[in-house]
Amino acid sequence: MKITEALFAGSSTRVTERPKQSFPEFAFIGRSNVGKSSLINMLCGNRKLAMTSSKPGKTKLVNHFLINRKWYLVDLPGYGYAKMSESGRRQIQQVIRNYLNLSPDLILLFVLMDSRHDVAKADIEFLNELGESNIPFAIIFTKADKQGPNVLRAQVEKNKLQILEFWEELPPVFISSSETGAGREEILDYIGTVLDNLNSQETKQ
Repeated sequence: MKITEALFAGSSTRVTERPKQSFPEFAFIGRSNVGKSSLINMLCGNRKLAMTSSKPGKTKLVNHFLINRKWYLVDLPGYGYAKMSESGRRQIQQVIRNYLNLSPDLILLFVLMDSRHDVAKADIEFLNELGESNIPFAIIFTKADKQGPNVLRAQVEKNKLQILEFWEELPPVFISSSETGAGREEILDYIGTVLDNLNSQETKQ
C-alpha cells in the first residue's frame, strides 16, 4: 500500500472528542522514548507530520491523521517513563485507556519497542493488559539501524522469547528504522491486507 495523502484530522483526550467522520483506525503506541513520532513520519513520507522531540513524553493527546481518505493513523501518548508529575502520568494513562477501551473503530494497535534493548517490564505489563481487554495488536521493533544485523537479529529473537514467556504465540512482528525506511513496506502492506479483509467481510454481509 502507498500513502498518497496524510492529513491531520484532530486531537482529543476522550473518544467523544475524536473526528466525527468514521474510518478504520490503526493506532501506534510505545514507551515515550521509542521513536514513535519518527516512525509515523517515515511511514507517511512526511518528516513534519507528527511532532518529534528529544524530550520523551511530548505527545499528550490522541492525534488522528486521515490516510488516503480511507483510514486513520492514530498517534497515542507514550506509556512508561516521562519527565512529568505523578498526576500528569495518571492523566495520560486515562487518555490511553479511554481510547483503547472505547474507540469503536480501532482495528489494530501497533506496540513499538526499541530493538536495542530487552523487553521492559512496562512493555510486558502493557501487552498483558491488551490481552485481558482483547485488543488486537502487532509489535514493531524500532531503531534497527542503530546496531549491526547480527546483533539486531539476536536481540529481536531474545525479545520474542521474553514475550513468549507470557503468551502462547507471537502477534505479527515487524522491524523498522525511521532513518533508513526499513520495515515501511511491510507495515503498510500489512495494514492494506487488514483493510482488504475488512472490506471483503463487509461485502459478504
